[in-house]
Amino acid sequence: MRILFVFASEPEAGILLNIKDKSTFSDQFSFGGHEIVSLVTGVGGISTAWSLKQWLGTNPVPDLAINAGIAGSYKDEIKTGDVVIAETDCFADLGIESEGKIITLFEAGFSDPDEYPFSGGIIHCDNRFIEKAGMSLNKVKAATVNMCSASAASISRIKNKFNPDIETMEGATFFYICAREKIPFLSVRAVSNKIVPGNRESWNIPLALNSLAEKIKEILLILN
Repeated sequence: MRILFVFASEPEAGILLNIKDKSTFSDQFSFGGHEIVSLVTGVGGISTAWSLKQWLGTNPVPDLAINAGIAGSYKDEIKTGDVVIAETDCFADLGIESEGKIITLFEAGFSDPDEYPFSGGIIHCDNRFIEKAGMSLNKVKAATVNMCSASAASISRIKNKFNPDIETMEGATFFYICAREKIPFLSVRAVSNKIVPGNRESWNIPLALNSLAEKIKEILLILN
């Protein structure tokens, strides 16, 4: 297969160096019978949307797109260093704030919660690849935000509204574009931190990226 990896940052893209013990980074190579291509978009949904659409407009359509990177965990059972796969994602801070609560665009009547690619206001990853990758990874619910949640108020709002397992800054945008373009996709994330107030100093990005590198190699070997 031709597989496109989508990363938000260069350090995240660096996990591909782990594959075949490559010593220098290359945005295109072969592994496990697959042609691997990578794209670094920049952090956040806007950068992801622009870069991914530009790439898709000038390159052959991939057989599979994989968004890989780090994430924060809302759940005690999902620990730093764990690698998970998102089966749903949503735009968690796109809407209206009202007295400490979130009113989504769907609830406000601005959008249809069941208009493709949404179902009940969320986007599902539903393809044969997630079933294979999910054999070795826990499937989770993701929430995508424009600002990492780090205050008690913001964490409470998102937990109460969406009950997510993990939080990212690009996932739902990636889901949305791939679904619209009819490209099968996966979102694989390694946990770098627990989402609690004032937790920035305890993030362990190196551990998360090391774990992600190992799991990505495993996934590529079982996909076909």
